[in-house]
Amino acid sequence: MRLRSLADFLLPLALCLLASLPAAAQTKDQKRAEAQLRAVHGSVLDKSGNAMASSVVYLKNLKSQAVKTYIADDTGHYRFSGLDPNVDYEIHAEHGDITSPTRTVSSYDTRRDIELTLKLSRKKD
Repeated sequence: MRLRSLADFLLPLALCLLASLPAAAQTKDQKRAEAQLRAVHGSVLDKSGNAMASSVVYLKNLKSQAVKTYIADDTGHYRFSGLDPNVDYEIHAEHGDITSPTRTVSSYDTRRDIELTLKLSRKKD
């Protein structure tokens, strides 16, 4: 009788452990994928090197053509995170009627944390 009670207890426990293994593997895969994602950040400056608060920074995914925007904070800083490392991006900033040159973030650049300073210098077209 006692042996049957132990088996009744161990069988459900073993099944629960087996069922949780795929979930643990999936979590590891998700963490690995998240660890490979990239971030692009930096500052928006005018041609004199002064921070340009409230500048709009545009990040274009060249694969999907999707555009994300970020409004620079009071110190001119911006940040985009969670970027696919296998995609090229274009980034530029605008403030009023001036813009920065467009920069490319290449998928061949293996850095996960990319810092770019965007200098506003020319009139928009």
